[in-house]
Formats: sequence, C-alpha cells, structure tokens
Amino acid sequence: MRAIVITKPGGPEVLELRDVPTPEPARGEVRVRVRATAINRADLLQRLGLYPAPADSPRDIPGLEFAGEVEALGEGVTGWKAGDRVFGLTGGGAYAEQLVVHGRTLARMPSNLDFTQAAAVPEAFITAYDAMVTLGHLGSGERVLVSAVGSGVGTAAVQIARAIGATSFGTARTAAKLDRAQQLGLDHGVVPANGKFAKALEEVIQRETGSSGIDVFVELVGGPYLAEDAICAAPRARIILVGMLAGNVADIDYGLVLRKRLRIEGTVLRARPLEEKIAAMQTFARHVVPLFAPSREHPLVPVVDRVFPLADAGAAHTYVASNDGFGKTVLEV
Repeated sequence: MRAIVITKPGGPEVLELRDVPTPEPARGEVRVRVRATAINRADLLQRLGLYPAPADSPRDIPGLEFAGEVEALGEGVTGWKAGDRVFGLTGGGAYAEQLVVHGRTLARMPSNLDFTQAAAVPEAFITAYDAMVTLGHLGSGERVLVSAVGSGVGTAAVQIARAIGATSFGTARTAAKLDRAQQLGLDHGVVPANGKFAKALEEVIQRETGSSGIDVFVELVGGPYLAEDAICAAPRARIILVGMLAGNVADIDYGLVLRKRLRIEGTVLRARPLEEKIAAMQTFARHVVPLFAPSREHPLVPVVDRVFPLADAGAAHTYVASNDGFGKTVLEV
C-alpha cells in the first residue's frame, strides 16, 4: 500500500509517499480502506520529533483520524462487514491507503456525508464533546468560551454548544474568523489584544446576557490565556485545557482559583488507554453522530477548509502551520 512516511525529524520536506506493507487485522481489529484523513497539530509535532506515536501505532506514519470502508475483519469482530462506510480515531497511521484499528473505535458514517467531509469530523467533534460535556459538564443555559474558535475543534465546539442550548463565546486572531464562526452558531466573539481578552469579554457578557462569568472553557491556546480564563470565570467554572498553541507555561492568580473554586483539568485523546478510547468513540456514536442528520433544524456540519491529495501532505502541513485556515485541512487518499 502507499503511505506518507516521516523519513526523519524535520520540516514538511521529510514527508515522503512510499510503498509499505499492508497491515493485517488481529483479533478484534478491522482493516479500513482509507479514503480521506485530516491534518492535526499532533501530526506536525510528530513530524518534528516532538510527539512520538503510541506504542500500538506506526512510529513513522502520521494521521489520527480517517474515513473509509471496512475491508477486512479480524477474528471475533461483530457488527461490521466489508463495504461498511466508517470513520474514527487512531493513534497514528491514517496517512495511508489501509489502516488497522480496533473494531469498537469505529463509528458508522452519516449517510449524508462523503468521505472528505467525514474525515474532518472525528478528532474535532470527539475532542470538543469530550472536553465540553464529558469533562466540563456543560448544560443548557450555561456559557462556554472556546478559544481559537476557527480551529477544527473550535468550529465543532460552537456547533455542539448550540445543539445543547448553551451560549457560546469565542476568541480568534481575526474578526473574519469570528464572523465565519457566527455562521456556525457562535453567539459572541472577541479578538484578543496582545493575548488579553478578559476585560473585553466581561463587557460583552454583561451587555449581552446581563450576567457575569463563563461556566466552561474549551482552552485550545494555553499559555497566557489560562490567566485570562480565570479572570472572566464564573464561580465553580470548569477550565478544560486541550491545547497549548501559545505555550505550556502560565502565570495564574491562584487567589482567583481559590475564591471562585475553579477546576482546571487537562485532557488528551491520543495517549489514552484503548478502553478509554473505545468509551469516547461509543459516546460520540451515541450522542454526536445523530446530530449530523439533515432533518435537524441546525445539523452539525464538518468544516473543511482545504483539500490536498495524499502525495501533497507536506504542502498540507505547511498550510496548517500558517494558522490561516478555518476548520480542517483534509488529505484525500
């Protein structure tokens, strides 16, 4: 099979399209004919040698999500048959024509999505739902702040918040990204000034809702944003740290953390044990996938920004690293 291989740690030029052995499914596993995959920040870090793949994934083939067709079943697999259209998560290896995953880490694709659209769904929507709802316990009538709202996870979080009945606030580098996010259901947006947004956000909250404070934070930027989160947090708010685009060090007023009784929790999907990944996927299949049905008033939609052929994975990495995109960048296989 053909696959994109990381030949050595480095820039996008180290990604090469090569012929590699086709994997065979073991007990409980399914081989998927991958039709599309999407670029994630973890792929860029893995290429640089900063984020090794889990032990059960290919060390030199990146790719955390995929959409395709069931091709072969390992012993003991039930519920799937050859030809089923599926999508899901993996610890790595999705930049390839074939991929082997555990059968319970798959979900059935909504019939109204094609492979390119479906490939943009798993990592973004599972991460967003897991952070906001499973960990953050976001409920109807509450307020959620999504940083980097134009990212893949950000665009998913805004849509899920609308489906729940929560009021969403977002930050982005440009007003243009906020405008596009509003078309997905974002209620209010703020462009940070030199990494600061708490004061402006508090004014928006008071003016638009007559209340103060954010209940749940989907923190995708990290760094100094955590201190800003604490300032505009409501009592007993939940700050879920998902990403660290602005760095992994923050100077936080712990007095605010104590007085407001804040909970700060980190999360990552890739490094979780298989059992936890299965649980996250089953939750996604049960609670999120049905929300893509076109019969809904506001169906969830994948946000695909640009599409590249698999052979141009290096160019796709360069584009994602530019931070100019809105939503997901997809590789067609």
